[in-house]
Amino acid sequence: MGKIKEASDYLEIIKKLIHSGLSGSLPPNHTPNEYDDLPSMEERTRLILGLANRNKRKATDMLFFVMYDIENDKVRRYIVKYLQRKGCMRVQKSIFLADLDNSIYEGIKKDLAEVQAVYENKDSILVVPISTDQLRAMKIIGLNIDVDIITNKRNTLFF
Repeated sequence: MGKIKEASDYLEIIKKLIHSGLSGSLPPNHTPNEYDDLPSMEERTRLILGLANRNKRKATDMLFFVMYDIENDKVRRYIVKYLQRKGCMRVQKSIFLADLDNSIYEGIKKDLAEVQAVYENKDSILVVPISTDQLRAMKIIGLNIDVDIITNKRNTLFF
């Protein structure tokens, strides 16, 4: 079993990237598609609504989005890996959703702030807490997904 990297390991990697010329480096000719493992929109919708409709949530759990606009491919890939290892679920290319213990939420905020401060950039990272009611009120625009079928909230009338 491989060793899972801690947040401090990621911060050290970012620092090493910066010292190796990260700020002025050009992107490589070919970068792997980091979105290949992104589930279908239908599956992501099921996962999101599963979190919203979960009956047993610990009082210490925090529901939140992490959204980012990170220009550098290397930094972005490390942030993605970090968030996935922490238990965040990717719902869009640059948006993650999580329902984690408050201590993990606080740790993620701290670690992302440190990464942001390590190198000169114009990037932005947002960590946005939300309620289950707000998540249930979510609307999906642009795809033909019947959320009522997924949530089993469709009513049928018999005459």
